Amino acid sequence: MLKKLVDNASENNNLKGILADGMYDSNNNFRYLSKNHIKSGIKTRSNSKVKSTNCYARNMSVVRQQTNLKKWKRSVSYGYRWIAETAFSSIKRTFGEHVTARKFPHMVKEILLKAALYNMFNRMT
Repeated sequence: MLKKLVDNASENNNLKGILADGMYDSNNNFRYLSKNHIKSGIKTRSNSKVKSTNCYARNMSVVRQQTNLKKWKRSVSYGYRWIAETAFSSIKRTFGEHVTARKFPHMVKEILLKAALYNMFNRMT
């Protein structure tokens, strides 16, 4: 799922990094980001262990987070996730949590339209 999100987000942008919660904590996601030279700001699970079978980037993230979580958060700007979370929450309250489109490209267009309308509403107030 992360691969699809990153591919769509980076299609027209020069994506340098991502911020994501623990739901995206997987070796596959860390490998994909590392391979594409994208800085990962993925919060690892609190009980994560460094293992030789893990992706190197994930192991380094685990070590950094367990050593000094505040420093890690500052280094990847993880504290700024709240801005995106607030915007998502506001859009959901305004337009509802569901999309009516059935095909993924149309879902993306519907969500982009909702975000554009939300931005227009905010400029008016």
